[in-house]
Amino acid sequence: MTGSSVPPTATTPTPTGSVARPRRRTPFWDNARFACIVFVVLGHAVQRLTYDSDIALGLYLVIYAFHMPAFAIISGYFSKSDTPTKTQMARVITDILVPYLVFEGLWTLTKWIVEGQANPNITQPSWTLWFLLALGIFRVVLPYLALLRWPLLWTVVISIGAGYLPNIGSTFSLSRTLGLLPFFTLGWWLREHDIVARLRLLDRRPWWVLAGGLGLFAVAGWAAWFFVDDWRAMNLREWLFYDENYASIGGTQWWAGGVRLALMVVAVVLSTAFFALVPRSTHWWTHFGQYTMYVYLLHSFVLYPFRENGLLRNAEPTWLWLPLVIVGSVLIALGLATKPVRRIFRPLVEPRPTWLFADRALARREGRRNDPTGSRRPREEPRMPRPDPRQNG
Repeated sequence: MTGSSVPPTATTPTPTGSVARPRRRTPFWDNARFACIVFVVLGHAVQRLTYDSDIALGLYLVIYAFHMPAFAIISGYFSKSDTPTKTQMARVITDILVPYLVFEGLWTLTKWIVEGQANPNITQPSWTLWFLLALGIFRVVLPYLALLRWPLLWTVVISIGAGYLPNIGSTFSLSRTLGLLPFFTLGWWLREHDIVARLRLLDRRPWWVLAGGLGLFAVAGWAAWFFVDDWRAMNLREWLFYDENYASIGGTQWWAGGVRLALMVVAVVLSTAFFALVPRSTHWWTHFGQYTMYVYLLHSFVLYPFRENGLLRNAEPTWLWLPLVIVGSVLIALGLATKPVRRIFRPLVEPRPTWLFADRALARREGRRNDPTGSRRPREEPRMPRPDPRQNG
């Protein structure tokens, strides 16, 4: 059925049977998660500026070239391909399926109130919710992919081949899911082969790694801006969504799959540059990386009024509005990850539907602790270790 999330922290039983203090989290992964979610917010926030500003469009293209592939890599890295237990299967329901249904319902209600009409259809994910479905499907198919030789190669073939099929579209976000599947599988493969530890990739970085990461983004930014008319003509933004078949976005040639392959290579290169630049140490904002699900699910409601009222259309000058949007996106991401927001929206974002399960202990154990990218958190109020009865006279 599903793969399970591997926690960045774990508890270790002591010889007396009590539970030891959790091992220290690796701050790099929380930093990477939070940086990714900031780019998600920024990509959606800057979208309205791209119609009137070449610089904004260039920034938008660079963000979309790597940010969701990087998120998928992180998610795959913290997923396991073992035969799932009941608890691990329950996580897919409590952490993905139920929040998806809850927020689909909220979006239907919002559109009905604001726009006066709504079309309830859970097979067509609203705005950002497609990634939840994609994560669920990723975890379902991963154990089967792990049985194959060359799973990475097969997922690349699947991703490229899916773009040629006109019947694969946005229903249950299948097109995006198959398109991004190689990146999720790449993350799992890196963990499976212990690449990060063997190559000591999280150790102290030499200066040339930082310089190389900055250089790659500088080149990508220059190319996105300098050739912006060409990218607009070829409808590059639609290619970066992985959401449509090639023919529907202008790729009618037999070699259209080569464009997707090239974009996948660019995504891996820029994701590598991104991970090279992510801080390795703990910062004041690092712990927010444990709560990206709140930012992911809630930020679209914050941006919705700006998306609909046209405030950011024809916003000039760009040198003023673009920095404001960037700063605003960071503040939105920070604000939605704070404790007060989590406390208010926890029943929606991390529901505990014990009534759904024959074994209600499953929901009690697994609610409130998982991030959509696989980050498991310690409880808000950790339980004290149970005393060992053998120590009593």
